[in-house]
Amino acid sequence: MALHADSTSRTHYSTPPYAAPVAVALTGASGVQYGLRLIECLVGAGHEVYVMVSKAAHRVIAVETEIELPAQPDRLAQDLRVRFGAGEGQIRCFGREDWMAPVASGSGNWQALVICPCSTGTLSAVACGASNNLIERAADVALKERRQLILVPRETPLSAVHLDNMLKLTHMGAVMLPAAPGFYHRPDSVEAMIDFIVARILNQLGIAQTLMPRWGD
Repeated sequence: MALHADSTSRTHYSTPPYAAPVAVALTGASGVQYGLRLIECLVGAGHEVYVMVSKAAHRVIAVETEIELPAQPDRLAQDLRVRFGAGEGQIRCFGREDWMAPVASGSGNWQALVICPCSTGTLSAVACGASNNLIERAADVALKERRQLILVPRETPLSAVHLDNMLKLTHMGAVMLPAAPGFYHRPDSVEAMIDFIVARILNQLGIAQTLMPRWGD
């Protein structure tokens, strides 16, 4: 499935500094389209974007989309920069064990982490503070530093284990934002359903968006 353009995309942003960095992690749940669209919209909003893609996510991307993304971080950053019209250095990608990445430390300069989509395995690891890879460590840092942590799980049905982990993380301050698009806006395409969720994420981040009107507007 091809990602689509709107007023937030396909514009080249070439003059740093960019707005506060937002980290986006794609893990092995279905729904990688949400994460890719989120990266596209963050670029369009002028933010620097830190990207992490798990090995399982690469497999899901190959199954769910026609997109082929490089596994090597530098090549992945270049691919995403061209794909989404980002400025030089606006997208930075980090590998599974890149412990020198900004997101690996509370002293790093970043605003929020969105795990989108969030597999139930990642959910479990974050809930127990496993920190076995950079995505899990970044989530641990977000929690300890009281930074925004938004998790977008896509699983059904949910077991008691999943629900317990979600409740545990919610008590820690994380936001659980399931990939469950509404229909009151009468979506006429898969892209419109994707934008429903991405708009909710952007609203949580406090980033202006035109994908969906706010209720009452």
